[in-house]
Amino acid sequence: MSYGVYVVTALDEGRPVGCTANSIMQITSSPATVAVSINHDNYTNRCIARDGRFAFSILSEKSDPTIIGTFGFSSSRDTDKFAEIPHVMKEGLPIISDSCGYVVCKVINTMETETHTVFLGEVIDADVLNTSAPAMTYSYYHNVIKGKSPKNAPTYLQEDKHAEAEKKGGRWQCQVCGYIYEGDSLPKDFKCPVCGQGADKFMKIE
Repeated sequence: MSYGVYVVTALDEGRPVGCTANSIMQITSSPATVAVSINHDNYTNRCIARDGRFAFSILSEKSDPTIIGTFGFSSSRDTDKFAEIPHVMKEGLPIISDSCGYVVCKVINTMETETHTVFLGEVIDADVLNTSAPAMTYSYYHNVIKGKSPKNAPTYLQEDKHAEAEKKGGRWQCQVCGYIYEGDSLPKDFKCPVCGQGADKFMKIE
């Protein structure tokens, strides 16, 4: 585990739900326990609290970036995020197939902060799924994929509009996930590599 990009999943009365997260850490090795931080506004938060279990899939550098957009920039409250995302069930919880590994936990304690719940989970299942690419780090997500943090993420920072205005060249920003395309012009058939939205969802940054 690293400071990476994960998809945290749970069940909403039997319906798979989930969200992206970057704040997951190992607490102890025996018994194996981990902590995951989930914003109070994330629907997944209340589902974990109600069901008492959660899982997380560890995305790799080769994982489809649209997974991040699907789970990070819409709500499971009114969206079936798993409709077009291949997944399998492990210990009764959904796991993203396009990931390098997963961990399933039962909640053994919680800690509340002003904006997030930290769920402490005892590991009940875990496995490596794919070793063809390293786990995606948070730095890789920002520097290579050029992704942005959702507003509910612990690492979200409001961008400095003045600094953005000083940057030169053609820049178009996805109004769904915040991804920025740089170039002389935005192709009409362009698809956002993070959330999969078309060119009509991009706005030029003046």
